[in-house]
Amino acid sequence: MSKAITLVALCFLPALVMSARPNRNPFVVRGRVYCDTCLAGFETSASTFIPGAVVRLECKDRRTMELTYRHEARTDSTGSYKILVSEDHEDQFCDTMLVSSSQLRCSNVSPGHDRARVTLTRFNGIASDERFANNLGFLRDAASPGCAEIMKQYQETED
Repeated sequence: MSKAITLVALCFLPALVMSARPNRNPFVVRGRVYCDTCLAGFETSASTFIPGAVVRLECKDRRTMELTYRHEARTDSTGSYKILVSEDHEDQFCDTMLVSSSQLRCSNVSPGHDRARVTLTRFNGIASDERFANNLGFLRDAASPGCAEIMKQYQETED
């Protein structure tokens, strides 16, 4: 009987220690915010990145959809953002989302590019603490000059 108890303790003790120990390395959520200057609905060679845009990371419980975590960040001069998250959000849906643009002529949210899901748990086989969110996008109020030429690159051709 004592051998069975010892075996069970040896199997479960490391898991208990890991779950009780705080994470020393936070997750790093990274992404970029762009301006769709050609109104293409996706990034093109004419797209520019927006400095000073505000992005929010929200995590919600999978069952109740109750908000459990929220943090906002501002993009740097290259349109990139970085959010440090110290907690594990294993049973939660976490999304980065657009809040606001710093460019008045590019402040309409691009449908389908307003949020990106990120996984914030260490119990999924991902070794790195860095998480990369898909780029988020705003639409310009009118297409920039030269966009017609750029969009021709994306048209289908019949052979």
